[in-house]
Amino acid sequence: MSKTVSLLSALLCTFIWGTTFIAQDTGMDDIGPFTFNAVRFFVGFLAILPLVFLFEIKKFKSEFKLDIKTFVILSALIGISLFLGSALQQVALLHTDVANAAFFTIFYVPMVPIIVFLFKKKSIHWSVWPSVVLCLIGGYLLTNFYDATVRLGDSLVLLGAFFWSTHIIFTGMIVIRYNLPLTIGALQTLIVAVFSFIIGSIYEEFILKNILKEIDSILYAGILSGGFAFVLQIYAQRRIAPAPAAIIFSLEGVFATIAAWFLLNQILDINNILGCFFILCGVLLSQLLPLMKKTA
Repeated sequence: MSKTVSLLSALLCTFIWGTTFIAQDTGMDDIGPFTFNAVRFFVGFLAILPLVFLFEIKKFKSEFKLDIKTFVILSALIGISLFLGSALQQVALLHTDVANAAFFTIFYVPMVPIIVFLFKKKSIHWSVWPSVVLCLIGGYLLTNFYDATVRLGDSLVLLGAFFWSTHIIFTGMIVIRYNLPLTIGALQTLIVAVFSFIIGSIYEEFILKNILKEIDSILYAGILSGGFAFVLQIYAQRRIAPAPAAIIFSLEGVFATIAAWFLLNQILDINNILGCFFILCGVLLSQLLPLMKKTA
């Protein structure tokens, strides 16, 4: 039952991330990328903080008896990974289109199992690799990438995909040790907000009037994506290993495509539908094939 709840949490998290891609792109009409991220993640922090006091503050003493130093180090690594991944993705959207950004972001799917294998020396179920290939093919078909020109922004998104992968890996490490998903979520959003504010204050202007013009996009991306979706990710990874979790999160592209069709009236062609099918097959393979081995 707990594995089912984790899978549902991962799917809901991915749905929010996918629909947020539109808010991320439209939310920079009047403000810069670091201003957007600073306000967005601070809003996410404010949304999670009351829940920390309601549900987790009493658990601090027992949880931190284990090793508070490890908790601080891993929380910092998660926050920095999230900051770099989201910053590179947000800046890249100024220099490339959403199609390219969505395609190169999905490269965190193969990066996660490769990094886990190289640095943690953990064996990975063989089903991960065909699932990864299916997800990459699906991502390619979803974005109509063949119609676009590769730009400088694409390399920023690809670099950002590396930090999305380290964020997934570090999250998998911390949730095994500490049962504090809300606290971890609040800390990482605060770290991203602070770093974004520092860089934004140097290179951009924080103008309240302009920020308020983008308030709808900020609230959606902040409360749902920057706040609760990352908490759902943390909760999901308590029962799902990093490599199959990354495959599930690749459904972000499917949900983004459906949202663009529903909200922006973008037409779904046969390639988009095939892309959704390939990613769905990859996700199902990563979850079902390991179960067949256990029941055999």
